[in-house]
Amino acid sequence: MSDAPPLAGYHHLGITVRDIGTSEAWYTQTLGLVRAFVEQHDNETGYARVLTRPGTPFFLGLDHHEDADRLPFDARRTGLDHFALAVTSAEEVHAWAAHFDALDVDHEPVLEASEPVPLAMVLLRDPDGIVIELIWTGA
Repeated sequence: MSDAPPLAGYHHLGITVRDIGTSEAWYTQTLGLVRAFVEQHDNETGYARVLTRPGTPFFLGLDHHEDADRLPFDARRTGLDHFALAVTSAEEVHAWAAHFDALDVDHEPVLEASEPVPLAMVLLRDPDGIVIELIWTGA
């Protein structure tokens, strides 16, 4: 057992994007997020458009930095590899894949497995190439 103080759960994720307008439109259409607010960075050289999924505790900050390198995302660089969003059933994973198909959004085929735990997942990439995983894991 750890001596670390408790955590209350996920709060938010912030990702730096190349084109904040393109990314906001994509996350709004593809994942059903809406803008909650805009937050100015302390250094005043950038800002974040913070998106949410109404009725959930999920918040995603799309960060714009004036001096960002604007290179495409690469999971092999130190930092973010991907992020995963939980869904409540394998059927929901398939529903998300059908949703992506209806929007003509590229995604991997749904993967289902029983080991190491029962799971179903679908992967897609945002406009910057960041991998997003929608996943259900059974008990």
